[in-house]
Amino acid sequence: MLCIIAKDIKYEGGEMINKAMLVGRLGKDPEVRYTPDGAMVTSFSLATDEQWKDKNGEKVQKTEWHKIVTFGKLAEICGNYLVKGKLIFIEGRIQTRSWDDKEGVKRYTTEIVANNMQMLDSKGQNKTEESSPDSTHSSSSSSNAPMEDVPF
Repeated sequence: MLCIIAKDIKYEGGEMINKAMLVGRLGKDPEVRYTPDGAMVTSFSLATDEQWKDKNGEKVQKTEWHKIVTFGKLAEICGNYLVKGKLIFIEGRIQTRSWDDKEGVKRYTTEIVANNMQMLDSKGQNKTEESSPDSTHSSSSSSNAPMEDVPF
């Protein structure tokens, strides 16, 4: 659980804030691509969940899926170390983009453009270690539990 306490926040007409902070698990391995000038971009889905009891006392769980995009050095780190099921902290800004599809219909997507990522799992393997058992690379790691349905 992440707890953030804001103390004595004052807004005096200055800069507005667009900040998202999420703790969740990757729904699949990051997709890696490159811009025309060769900069790496990664994108992946991140699942967060909330749980509560309904009026009958039954446990209810809701999973929310977030689209995450990273650029530059952070994209390289995400592309090299993140795998499906890994628990991470993401910090970034919320961005909505639009485009026209093949039929000329305007489409929208909302995503988090991340500028900070921290791996939260205590032990595990990165992508290099998964393919080579005697690799010496290390990371903050992923859970060994299968992530088939809801990743929590």
